[in-house]
Amino acid sequence: MMFEAHEGSIHFWKESKKAAPWRQWLTQHRSHLIAPLVLLTVIGLWALLVEWQAYPPFILPSPALVWQKFWTLAASGGLWLHIGVTMFEIALGLSIGLSAAFALGYLLGKHHALERIAAPYIIASQSIPIVAIAPLIVIWMGSGLTSKVAVTALITFFPTLVATIVGIRSVDPDLHDLMCSLRATRSQLFWKLELPASLPVIFGGLKLSVTLAVVGAVVGEFMGATAGLGYLINLSRGVLDTPMMFVAILLLIVIAQMLYLTVVALEARLLRWQR
Repeated sequence: MMFEAHEGSIHFWKESKKAAPWRQWLTQHRSHLIAPLVLLTVIGLWALLVEWQAYPPFILPSPALVWQKFWTLAASGGLWLHIGVTMFEIALGLSIGLSAAFALGYLLGKHHALERIAAPYIIASQSIPIVAIAPLIVIWMGSGLTSKVAVTALITFFPTLVATIVGIRSVDPDLHDLMCSLRATRSQLFWKLELPASLPVIFGGLKLSVTLAVVGAVVGEFMGATAGLGYLINLSRGVLDTPMMFVAILLLIVIAQMLYLTVVALEARLLRWQR
């Protein structure tokens, strides 16, 4: 009996050792599994709400109806055109807005007197809601691509500008003095010290800017456009096609998530030295 009990305990120990890697994997990836579970729960509650209240599709469509509308639009080919237009506007607006924010942020971060002069005007420009000045931008620049890019660049400019100023000023002055004593050039100071030291703060502003870029592109398209996901939302609102509106909104969420995760991946790669 004692031998059988001992043999059984050995068998149980072996089985637990086999199961241990699975438990370890679940423990390590638990945070990654929560997000899809929450998404499935929200979709299930959404479907139950539509079924329970018997909402008509123009009030609240079911997830199945939205999915069907997505495939209908995708099969027609028009949906990819709207996605491409919006993403092109976002890419151009981000490249212009972020480039200007980096350049001006570095300049203001290095020169305190210049920052004190420019700060009131920068803050005043950002105190005006982008929705309020978007119609003016369309009037001045037309309803083409230029106005959409300008709105996107404006809305992405300020977060990265502030993050760049704070990041440049967070550089350790002792390290700066040390590199100057070693006769480092201005270029070496920037690439070897200032940029790496300020990147953790700059990435915080970048994460906010890339998500706001989606908002900027849609606001620009609301003011006047012939293509884009914002135009698709306006069109679906006019014809009471709520499933199409849901498709456009969910695609905007996906684009924002992709941009955010791209910044997160870039941050993890460039800031490996922190770990």
